[in-house]
Amino acid sequence: MESTARGPKLGLHELSGAFGDLGVFIPFVLAYVSVVRMDAGAVLLAFGVALIAVGLAFRTPFPVQPMKAIGAAAAAHSAQAMSAAAVQAASLTTGVIWMLLAFTGLAGRIARWVPKGVTLGIVLGLGLALMLEGVRMMSGEWLLAAPLLAGAFVLVAARGPAVMLVLLVSGLAYSLWRNPEALAALQSLEAGFRLPALSFAALDWKDLWVGLVVLAIPQMPLTLGNALVATVEQNNRLFPERPATLRGVAASTGLINLWSAAVGGVPMCHGAGGMAGQVRFGARTGAAPVIFGVLLVIAALFFSGSVEALLKLLPLPVLGVILFLAGSQLALGICELGQKKAERFVAITTAAFCLWNVGIAFAFGLILHHALKRELVRL
Repeated sequence: MESTARGPKLGLHELSGAFGDLGVFIPFVLAYVSVVRMDAGAVLLAFGVALIAVGLAFRTPFPVQPMKAIGAAAAAHSAQAMSAAAVQAASLTTGVIWMLLAFTGLAGRIARWVPKGVTLGIVLGLGLALMLEGVRMMSGEWLLAAPLLAGAFVLVAARGPAVMLVLLVSGLAYSLWRNPEALAALQSLEAGFRLPALSFAALDWKDLWVGLVVLAIPQMPLTLGNALVATVEQNNRLFPERPATLRGVAASTGLINLWSAAVGGVPMCHGAGGMAGQVRFGARTGAAPVIFGVLLVIAALFFSGSVEALLKLLPLPVLGVILFLAGSQLALGICELGQKKAERFVAITTAAFCLWNVGIAFAFGLILHHALKRELVRL
């Protein structure tokens, strides 16, 4: 799939594609806000500005996502006093690390060492993982999910621009029907301008240590495999006329995290799955992330007190449909795999490990590739 557009272009397809990453975005942001007690306004403002900048810079449906390993670790350790300051420190240390990797050229050199079989294995594995997570989200309410999934596939196949609109309106209507109190919550929404409280100076050495060692470092292999290698491959395959570079994406990762740390947000990255979701729902230019970013900035500045209630309005089965469709789009990247038996074997086994842990899959794929190349392992 290729696009000939050269820059952000508004339209219904771009509007639909703008919401293609909600399946990942909502659960993680909701966890940060409700479990870790992050400032909702700061979190959304950080994402919104980053999305606008990324959409204008890359001119493709380039995603900005919560860092999954950090988000999961922060939520899991919240009972042991994982503070919002430690999460902010993780953004800061992550930003510094990726800026160093970008400007020294190490990120590009490491990524270029990754063989095609490993890259495509990560893409396939992430796609399958998103599909499986989507099935898990849908499994509780198939009477809602099954017709929505079938209808979404029909609309996507027909290249209809209203796919996401149908899903969002259906999900909202179902949520209001099942939970009438949600209507009262919607009616009580009040707009009020509020800037997030900047607390950058409040970080201490304990926060920085926890942010670096417990949160930022364990995320590195996942970011390298998914946010850098897989995202660049995905972007350049779908939009060869608007290529992204390894160094540019590494620098972007560093900059958006330094920005997030400055306003009290959470660690962010790019991701092949997010791009696949936006493309699956119609996006072809940087307009999609810009649209989503503008909406998040408005929500951050005027509705930050209602963010948690608003995020809970979209039911899990609808998020599951979005994730399943995004995963199917991402998994199509395996169609680019060559005819070499060893390369296919590396890709498939890497994908299998991806269902468990992307960082481990990345390391295993590299080891297996070089073992096959040196004939330490024979097929």
